[in-house]
Amino acid sequence: MKIDEQIKQKLEEAIDILKKFGMPSTQQNERTAYCLLSLLNVTPEKEWKNAENPLVGITPMMTFAKEYYNKEYAPNTRETFRRFSTHQMVQAGIVLYNPDKPDRPVNSPNAVYQISPKALEVIKAYKTSAFDTLLADFIKNQSTLSAQYAHEREMNMVSVKIKKNHSIQISPGKHSELIRDIIEQMAPRFLPNSTLIYVGDTGEKWGYYDQELAGNLLFNVQQHGKMPDVILYVENKKWLVLVESVTSHGPVDSKRYIELEELFSNVNVDKVYISAFPDKKTFTHYAQEIAWETEAWIADNPTHMIHFNGDKFIGPHKK
Repeated sequence: MKIDEQIKQKLEEAIDILKKFGMPSTQQNERTAYCLLSLLNVTPEKEWKNAENPLVGITPMMTFAKEYYNKEYAPNTRETFRRFSTHQMVQAGIVLYNPDKPDRPVNSPNAVYQISPKALEVIKAYKTSAFDTLLADFIKNQSTLSAQYAHEREMNMVSVKIKKNHSIQISPGKHSELIRDIIEQMAPRFLPNSTLIYVGDTGEKWGYYDQELAGNLLFNVQQHGKMPDVILYVENKKWLVLVESVTSHGPVDSKRYIELEELFSNVNVDKVYISAFPDKKTFTHYAQEIAWETEAWIADNPTHMIHFNGDKFIGPHKK
C-alpha cells in the first residue's frame, strides 16, 4: 500500500476509534485523530496492536503529525489542540493529564498527556474480535474511571480559605500558592474586613466570582478578559483592590496599569494596584518594571508593603 493510502486509512481508523469511544462529533475530526495517533505512537505503517502510550506534549503532537502524516499546523494552534482535542479526551478518561507529575501547573510548558492503560488495552485490540467486548467494558466503567482520575487531580489542587467556613480549590502551581498567600496573608494584614470578589485560576479562568458585588460596583468579569489575579473590595474605604500574582508573568507595569484603568473605567470607587511576589528574588527581578502609584507585597516578608507612590509616604518612621 502506498504511503498516502496508509495515511488516509490510519486517519479514518483513528476517527472511527474516537467515534466508537463516544467522543462528541466536534472531536471526531483530523486534529483530534492526530492527537490520538501521536499519543499511541502509531505511524501510518504501524499496526494498532503495537500501539504504545508515551508521555506527549502538545507541540510534539503537532510535530508528529507533520513528520509522519505530512500535516502541518501553525504554532498558534497549540491552544486549539489543548482546548478542543486533548481536554475532551481527558474528560472521557481516554487520556491522562500530567500522570508523571499531577501537581504540575496547568499552564506549564512541560505539560504532557498519556493514553490511559485501560484505553490502550482497548485500542490495541482494534480490528480484532476482542475489541467490542473490551470497548463495552471500558464504556461501562468510564464514569468510574473519569471520577477516579478527576479525584487524583483534585488531591493536588491548592486549597484557599476565602471565608471562615468556606474554601475553594484552584489549580496546582506556584502561581496559585501565591494567590492563596495574597488572600490568607496579605489581605487580613493590609486590607482588614475586605471582601473577596474574584480569584483567577489558570485551569478554569476563575476560581471564585461574586457576580452580585461586581455588578454593584459596575464591572463584569469576562472569562477571556485580561482580569487581575485577585480582586478585593474594602467597603469602609471604598477601595477596589486589584492584585497581580507575579511568578512567571510581569507585575503591574505602566502598560498593565493603563489596561486595568480602562478595564475598570466604570467603577466609581478608588482603585488600588498591588503586585504580589513569592520572594525577594522574584521581586528584585521585576522591580524596575513596577509602575508608580502602585504597591508591592512579598509573601516571604508578609508584614511589609512596598509603596511605589512618589512622596505620599515620605517622612520619619514613628515607632
